[in-house]
Amino acid sequence: MFDLSKNHFELFGLPVGFIIDGAALAERYRDLQRVAHPDRYASGTEQEQRLSLQQTTRINEAYETLKNPVLRAQYLLSLHGIDMQAEKETTRDTAFLMEQLQLREELEQLRHVDDPQAALDELMERISAMIKKQVAQMAIQFEDPTPTNLAAAREAVRKMQFLNKLLSEAESLEAELEETR
Repeated sequence: MFDLSKNHFELFGLPVGFIIDGAALAERYRDLQRVAHPDRYASGTEQEQRLSLQQTTRINEAYETLKNPVLRAQYLLSLHGIDMQAEKETTRDTAFLMEQLQLREELEQLRHVDDPQAALDELMERISAMIKKQVAQMAIQFEDPTPTNLAAAREAVRKMQFLNKLLSEAESLEAELEETR
């Protein structure tokens, strides 16, 4: 069993930072699950079973947070005392918001073009490139967590939320197009 008071990075034995080793994260996740999984304590006491379930839940939560760039960034911000309320936070970058409106209109129009799949593939590549750009910026901002850089990281998280939602909508359209083939 392990200490539930550790932060996610400590739990996985990783340095606190935005850039993480995905392979090390996955390997440590498997190791922790082997130790704490409830199946190992099926014949244990009720307290051991409850503790195992708590630890497994904590491991899963920490793993999902660390492997997702947006959740990892939000968690890092919280470690620096910045609590984001994801549903209430929105970007103030009007140029970015206008670009998002244009991309959404483009996504909506894709159903009516000659080759919707090719157009969708191109749009998804552009959105993915925008996501990669935000991730790269967050990596730089968290390298030196000054108040200015943390504010910029918070803004990048806001933008990532828009981009991830847009990408999800594009993936839904992709599934819809595949069903109609």
